[in-house]
Amino acid sequence: MATERSLPPGQREVRKWPRLDLGIVPRFDPKEWDLRLDGSVDKPLRFAYSEFLSLPATKVLSPFHCVTGWTTFDNEWIGVTIKELAERAQVRSGAGFATFRCGDGYTTSHPLNVLYDSDVLLVHQWDSKPLPIEHGGPVRLLVPKRYAYKSAKWVRAVTFTDQEELGYWEVRGYSNTADPLTEDRYSF
Repeated sequence: MATERSLPPGQREVRKWPRLDLGIVPRFDPKEWDLRLDGSVDKPLRFAYSEFLSLPATKVLSPFHCVTGWTTFDNEWIGVTIKELAERAQVRSGAGFATFRCGDGYTTSHPLNVLYDSDVLLVHQWDSKPLPIEHGGPVRLLVPKRYAYKSAKWVRAVTFTDQEELGYWEVRGYSNTADPLTEDRYSF
């Protein structure tokens, strides 16, 4: 397994990570923003921004790998684990996946066994500051062991499902597992 500072195959290190998105940057009003947890749960939830910030936080130090070939190291992220959110929503035993729905219309999904890793967060801080809007603020998904397109920006809803729903890039030929260590970039 690669060490924290090892570049995966096909990657180059960058100090400043570029902004990549669908060209739509949602507006953020802390009084209007909310996060919803729904789908295959016994307790659907809605968190206002201030409520989300008051949830138990976890700090993770990780690299961040983009499918376009760049990697940044030593990113400090602070956010809420997906497992914490799933427990609060009381995810049903038949659920095996979650789909992340974003403010720009983007979606992606993951199996719960990936999402329940202790380093998988919905982050609201990056390097001791609020997560910048251009990088997915106020809240983005962080899945350090996957390419960044699996770490959706501007998350507004997490829908727990029994069947996996492929997301925006996955239906366009990108890998659903997206493992940087094996250069798992495309599904064809």
